[in-house]
Amino acid sequence: MLGNLSGWHLVILLVVILLLFGAPKLPGLARSLGQSMRIFRSEVKTMKDENSSDAPTDSSSDSNSDTPPKP
Repeated sequence: MLGNLSGWHLVILLVVILLLFGAPKLPGLARSLGQSMRIFRSEVKTMKDENSSDAPTDSSSDSNSDTPPKP
């Protein structure tokens, strides 16, 4: 889809974005987008860390649940 864009298409797209948002607002827009991406990456990393730390504890508890309790 984006592979068909040439240099002129990108220039026109940038001009349209500049007209829509205005030059003074573009740095703030880029800054907020960067902060959002940073937050998203940190949340994804936190979720991966939680999943990787939960995996060994779940497997050890599963192996203990298979053995019957001692009377």
